[in-house]
Amino acid sequence: MIAIVDYGMGNTASVSTAFTNLGYEVVITDDIQLLESATHVILPGVGSFKAAMEEINDRNLNAALRKLAKEKPFLGICLGMQLLFEKGFENGETVGLEIIPGTIDKIETPHILPHIGWNKLQISDKHPAFNRFEAKHVYFVHSYQANTAEENIVATTDYGTKIPGIVRKGNVFGIQFHPEKSGEIGIEIIRTFMNETANR
Repeated sequence: MIAIVDYGMGNTASVSTAFTNLGYEVVITDDIQLLESATHVILPGVGSFKAAMEEINDRNLNAALRKLAKEKPFLGICLGMQLLFEKGFENGETVGLEIIPGTIDKIETPHILPHIGWNKLQISDKHPAFNRFEAKHVYFVHSYQANTAEENIVATTDYGTKIPGIVRKGNVFGIQFHPEKSGEIGIEIIRTFMNETANR
């Protein structure tokens, strides 16, 4: 069973549909016992870093999510990816889930923000499972980006600056773009995450 974390700020319906279409049983929940019983945990998100962390803390999910990320395959999508990091600076400095080292900062680019639209991926040669997504286009909507060590970066995109598109630390993955809105390529990226974590 795939558990999608419901903390009131996620695009849970479309993310759920993406996993259901791949044949997985899905539950949308903020119940810690249900999250603990899942094989994989998905943290979606739409909105601001600060507001999201306030919701997570108000629902007493912070410690549980940190624990689950050590025990199970864990995927953060869009804002959910950003929450995996140590700190975010949207609407003031806010402590994140501190699962992946790094910060979430406003994109420094000559282009218009937010970054909205289709951009192509560049895949790190350290992550061969994702090689087939080199130069494939996926759909982004964001104004903030992760700043983290190269060893944590699976894929980047260019928007007047290099932006991490996929990150990974052990069994924890983060996807900055919306795979559920990126057509067949997005679905195949979700499938790759599931395949990469099948035995964890």
